[in-house]
Amino acid sequence: MTDGNGGTSSGRRGGPRCVALVGPFGSGKTTLLEAILERTGAVTRAGSVSAGTTVGDASQEAREHHMGVELNVAECDFLGDRYTFIDCPGSVEYLFETEAALAGVDVAVVVAEADEKKIPALQLTLRMLEDREIPHILFLNKLDKTEGGVREVLELMQPASRAPMVLRQIPLMKNGATIGSIDLALERAYIWHEHAPSEIAPIPDAEKAAEMEARFQMLERIADYDDHLMEELLSDVAPPIDEVFGDLSKELKAGQICPVFIGSAEHGNGIGRLLKALRHEAPGLEETQERLGLAANSDAVVQVLKTVHTPHGGKLSVSRVLAGKVADGLTLFASNGASDRISGIYKLVGKDQQKKAEAVAGETVALGKVEPAQTGMTLTSHKGGMAALAAVEAPAPVMGFAIASLDHKDDVKLSAALTKITEEDPSIRIRQDHDTGETLLEGQGEMHLRVALERLEHKFGIKVKSTPGAVPYKESAHGHAAVRGRHKKQSGGHGQFGDVALEVNAGERGSGFVFVDKITGGVVPRQYIPAVEEGVREFLEKGLHGFPVVDLQVSLTDGSYHTVDSSDMAFKTAAQIGMREAMAKLHSVLLEPILRVSITTPSDATARINQIVSGRRGQLLGYDGRPGWPGWDVVEALMPQAEMEHLIIDIRSATQGVGTFTQAFDNLAEVAGHLAQKVLERAKAAQSAA
Repeated sequence: MTDGNGGTSSGRRGGPRCVALVGPFGSGKTTLLEAILERTGAVTRAGSVSAGTTVGDASQEAREHHMGVELNVAECDFLGDRYTFIDCPGSVEYLFETEAALAGVDVAVVVAEADEKKIPALQLTLRMLEDREIPHILFLNKLDKTEGGVREVLELMQPASRAPMVLRQIPLMKNGATIGSIDLALERAYIWHEHAPSEIAPIPDAEKAAEMEARFQMLERIADYDDHLMEELLSDVAPPIDEVFGDLSKELKAGQICPVFIGSAEHGNGIGRLLKALRHEAPGLEETQERLGLAANSDAVVQVLKTVHTPHGGKLSVSRVLAGKVADGLTLFASNGASDRISGIYKLVGKDQQKKAEAVAGETVALGKVEPAQTGMTLTSHKGGMAALAAVEAPAPVMGFAIASLDHKDDVKLSAALTKITEEDPSIRIRQDHDTGETLLEGQGEMHLRVALERLEHKFGIKVKSTPGAVPYKESAHGHAAVRGRHKKQSGGHGQFGDVALEVNAGERGSGFVFVDKITGGVVPRQYIPAVEEGVREFLEKGLHGFPVVDLQVSLTDGSYHTVDSSDMAFKTAAQIGMREAMAKLHSVLLEPILRVSITTPSDATARINQIVSGRRGQLLGYDGRPGWPGWDVVEALMPQAEMEHLIIDIRSATQGVGTFTQAFDNLAEVAGHLAQKVLERAKAAQSAA
């Protein structure tokens, strides 16, 4: 039996629903959110991304760059049901934002367009959903600008999806233009109107043959998972509409199909049918609890989707209430035992907040000042906490640079701001480089880091300078040297006297530093030998050219002392004098770090990736198919760290924005010739400037 809204009363799932809007950059997610809010009466008029008038993408950075750079949350009502829509950034640099949000949603709407260049990015989105078993619907946007048939477009997109894409609608055409859609499940035509509900109409005679063919293909697809429906089709029996909708709902929930709807978010077309599908066919909270393995209990359980620091309200944890009820003052526990009371509950509509007294299961709200809460955590009112229902892990950084405050008086303020920045976005990392002494800001790409710097200025009032991170070069040597280091100083009273004989030998690459005590007969008293080693180690921290010295064996073979003037400091200084002389005698070599790099790329870009690697002094080790990813490769290479700057930009440029890499230290290799000379000249200039 159908209800008056074109769905089945039996298939409807009540309660607050949470829906993620995901998809490639520029596909129209924020515009779709505006169209939904307009259609449901949450706003009187849909905003424009280009004009900066949208509910979503409300931050200064998002509007300046005309792109999503963080989650945006908005709530609305549709036919008596409450929905929270989470508009996720489309850029691959913000995939972690999306991944963290998906941990608490019921269903995702994948917004895509008929652009072959964006199919690899679509595959990234779909794979993320498939790996997490999140039911999803595809909304084929910008249909008014699409050339070619919808079925041809789906054939192009299908390789990006593990589940079959099932066309739920076909365009209704007139004089070569799309004027509406035909719903294949309801066998009903809808004429679109600009930013207004569609008009139900009979299917024109000229479209009936196409509709029947497309409907049969839809039924065949869903019959693959329903033997009874398959028997009906083979017997030429028209299946009841309840059975069709029941199968569509069941198979969407199970991830067996990806239903496809069509429309134009910009013009508000196709919005009503999409909302009806979410209302009648998409899973709700009960199914989400089952998928996450959340046992029925009376305790409150919330999943933290996003952390936000506001100028006046402090820390907010955007969270989905998965079970129970939360109220102001309720104590929530993390899995690590930490706990805190909720200080304010807020409904979110873009950047605006409205205070609430409580939130029930299914609602998505912001919880105020729960300090232990971190993005990806599962919190509960049960003392002792619980393990995360859907663990999320920030990806390793692919780009970074050194930062420092322009005004030293902002150093403490900068440290606090960086802590908040990384808490809001765990895919940004702050790291102190032990070798270079720099503070490194690392993230997922050029725009990702640029926006982080802009937030430091706009949100926290801190201006910073950024420079390429220094390469942690090392010094070493070839050969053998025997030297004597003597430190003698008399300045009245006790003087200073230390005398050591050292043998310095180059070690094998990777052997590190080895100190050998060969003293016999007490020519250097035992109490001074640790000071000799300390002096050697201190010299090795910064060799002749200003870089740490590695892979040397230093032996203390002889020396002398003064019963009055010798001291730890004197022998330490003597050791440093001896090491300086030894390094001058040895054949000094410059070493650079070599990284092992694994680059993931669509297969059609593999040749370009190989060229990029070779052009950066890289050594190709080979490539192979990416496991479980048809049409993708993994390129393995060894690359100098000095050549890694902006590598991700070149990779993204060659791969339609979807390529990435991981890196790990592999070895130190000698640098010779003009390259070494350039490095040493820069080091000398830096020492002089200092």
